[in-house]
Amino acid sequence: LFRSGHKLTVAPNLLETSEKPKSPNKIWVGDITYIWTREGWLYLSVVMDLWSRKIVGWCLNIRMDKGLVIEALKRAIGSREYKPGLIFHSDKGSQYASNDYKELLSKNNIVQSMSGKGKCYDNAAQESFYHTLKTELVYQQVYNTRKEAELSIFEYIECFYNRKRIHSSINYMSPVSFELEYVK
Repeated sequence: LFRSGHKLTVAPNLLETSEKPKSPNKIWVGDITYIWTREGWLYLSVVMDLWSRKIVGWCLNIRMDKGLVIEALKRAIGSREYKPGLIFHSDKGSQYASNDYKELLSKNNIVQSMSGKGKCYDNAAQESFYHTLKTELVYQQVYNTRKEAELSIFEYIECFYNRKRIHSSINYMSPVSFELEYVK
């Protein structure tokens, strides 16, 4: 296995050899971003189903540690039915390379994948979500408190992004509408 800037072992890049998913829960992608509030930083970890672009798990915390990404993944696991062999792809950050994170993936029969060196487009869908979130919401706000930011981000992800915001990559539908079409 490959190594990153930390001493933890990282996973190979499986997205290089994977086709674009044709159904739900084949490939999930995850990443972390940060949001400024007047109380200080707030970190957001998100898990996205690459097929529908739906945010299937997410977590906010004042610490950018493994607990943040573990909680986001637990929420994704609890919200979806998937088969063993689901791929979870992220960067090589220490949070994702931690033994606790690897154990959670293994216990749930999820295969880990991490971006290869110089493969900045591997997680483009996830990066696009963060750009959209910040452009459409975060940069338009001044959050006085972390709680204010949490409520705003909850409403954006759960009420707007997943249910109403259309995406060109999924036939100009919202993630929820796209998934409902698949079920028909």
